[in-house]
Amino acid sequence: MVKRLLFLIVILGICTANTIPAKLEKKINKTISAYFETEEFSKTLVTVSQDIQGDLPSDFSENLYKISSPSGALGYVYLGNAPSKTATFDYLVLFDNEFIIKTSKVLIYREEYGGEISSKRWLKQFNGKSVDTPTLKYMEDINAISGATISVRSMTTAINHLLESLSILQKAQEL
Repeated sequence: MVKRLLFLIVILGICTANTIPAKLEKKINKTISAYFETEEFSKTLVTVSQDIQGDLPSDFSENLYKISSPSGALGYVYLGNAPSKTATFDYLVLFDNEFIIKTSKVLIYREEYGGEISSKRWLKQFNGKSVDTPTLKYMEDINAISGATISVRSMTTAINHLLESLSILQKAQEL
């Protein structure tokens, strides 16, 4: 009986481990809908071969989705998680079809301080960046925020890793 229960728990964990929580899914869909000005869209997981996954600075296990509408391809959305001082925060980055950043958003910030990185005004600094953009530097290319130094550096690093990963995937013809 105990073995069966343990087996069911493991199977349930495997089946639900890679799903996006409903609350987070709602925020993601709302952001996509607002940016692309459509209620009708679908997200299709972009799969990356295991051979290349290990060479990427960013996680692409189940984080990159192609966004399409009935009229055609809209772009891509990347879902990420980055460290803050004592926790992590979830973010998304919307790209056009050429992998140019159109907008980014902090979906869930779990710290008491540093939440200012969620502001649209601060996040606008990443708009227009692409795989051809030189590495972004904190306090040179990206503005500091008092009280959010760790989160600012973390988001900057996450975007740099994401763009570098996309560049590797494009060169390997995975995208």
